[in-house]
Amino acid sequence: MSKDSDNRVTPSGIPVPPVTRPPASGFDYANALGEPGQFPYTRGVQPTMYRGRLWTMRQYAGFGTAEATNARFRLLLEAGQTGLSVAFDLPTQMGIDSDSIRAEGEVGRVGVAIDTVEDMHALLEGLPLDRVSTSMTINATAATLLAMYVVVAEERGIARRLLSGTIQNDILKEYIARGTYVYPPSPSLRLIAELFRYCAEEMPAWNPISISGYHIREAGATAVQELGFTLANTMEYVNGALRCGLAIDDFAPRLSFFFAAHNDLFEEVAKFRAARRLYARLMRERFDAADASCRLRFHTQTGGVTLTAQQPLNNVVRVTVQALASVLGGTQSLHTNGYDEALSLPTESAATLALRTQQVIAYESGVTATVDPLAGSYYLESLTDEIERGARTLVEKVDDLGGAAKAIAAGFFQDEIARSAYAHQLRVESGQTVVVGVNRFQDGAAPPVIATPDFSRLAAEQRARLTRVRARRDWSAWRGAMDGLKVAAATYSADDIGHREPLMPRIIEAVRARASVGEISDALASEWGRYDNR
Repeated sequence: MSKDSDNRVTPSGIPVPPVTRPPASGFDYANALGEPGQFPYTRGVQPTMYRGRLWTMRQYAGFGTAEATNARFRLLLEAGQTGLSVAFDLPTQMGIDSDSIRAEGEVGRVGVAIDTVEDMHALLEGLPLDRVSTSMTINATAATLLAMYVVVAEERGIARRLLSGTIQNDILKEYIARGTYVYPPSPSLRLIAELFRYCAEEMPAWNPISISGYHIREAGATAVQELGFTLANTMEYVNGALRCGLAIDDFAPRLSFFFAAHNDLFEEVAKFRAARRLYARLMRERFDAADASCRLRFHTQTGGVTLTAQQPLNNVVRVTVQALASVLGGTQSLHTNGYDEALSLPTESAATLALRTQQVIAYESGVTATVDPLAGSYYLESLTDEIERGARTLVEKVDDLGGAAKAIAAGFFQDEIARSAYAHQLRVESGQTVVVGVNRFQDGAAPPVIATPDFSRLAAEQRARLTRVRARRDWSAWRGAMDGLKVAAATYSADDIGHREPLMPRIIEAVRARASVGEISDALASEWGRYDNR
């Protein structure tokens, strides 16, 4: 923020006037806001919002082994968490088995290691899958992990239609911001459309995608870029599904979104409100979608990049501000970061305090008593308008480049985010943007040291578990399932949708036969190739 109080701007560069006044021409309430639960959904996707039902409280967890993660899930559910959220380790995200040389040094380090459906059984042991929704942050291997979830439920006698949750399944942002892609864009997008189809037919309470602005923001994007680029990616997914023969209103009602919440309270609240309105308008303008297909439902996570290793208890305050912005902005689901996550995976006490933060906001702050309580603020409404305009401009720029896939290939997203990240870093280093405890109000204390697991032992145990599963499986059933998977995958390499075989049943069959994540990934890659962005 500028030191000159007459020239202040938001973190996205939007000018902040010292006083905001009503628009001179009056305010078109019906067009700009409407009623809660009605198009264009600026004020929320449900008529009563939190008066009728609170947001789902999730804490993201993944701790090396399935058993350790299951223990954390049980702890959080006992503490009042209302939904599960799974973090997977990098080998699982990249379709690499724990016994591969490529997994060396990474097994279980940033999440739970899942190699086969037996690991998924251990992860979900004793959890009521027909009563608790589960979110899985997985992208390139999303179809395989969803298949494992389905098979666990099946082998426990739980019908697919009773399963509720979300699979992230957003590969475009991986090419832009994270890098956990495996296959080239074309077959990857077809696989995503296949999951849209499968969930619409078999798992009506499941969200087949969570289109993520969060990771775009974590890479250095502004709030406006986070929204604009997320919706540009959404247009690519919707158009791809339509090209695959799906009808807009058969899949769009189950699209979901994932945004970050950062520290500028009003900009974040305005971003969430602008997101709902712009999405509703784009879906109506471009696809003549029904109202149910125009509702933007989203999960929020507080900003990982805003956490500091210096004076980590300050992060409790940051997370509280961000969580409050999420709730005031109308989120459907929320994860609050632990204050120690700049140092390690969150400790048990930090994760519990993060959950308590949500509970205090929900039950003690009073902000859930009325819908969209900040509506009508001259500043908030003008900021919502500005963010919507800026995000729409970015969507249209991506359109001009031929859509998100072509814009990614041209480096447009990456270059824009890199410029924003660089500008932010310069402001922090100059002191223009204050980070308490980092570039101002330092105390000189070293960050605390937090004990870490013995990852070498953990990796050895995971490799041994995988060896045991392979030794016990029916090799004839495995070979037949893998051959069938390759045949179906080959049909996804061509543009002719008329000869495309449904792929999800083949993946489920392979999972039942105890095929591993790496084996399924390699089978698909043998038909589709591997993506290299160099």
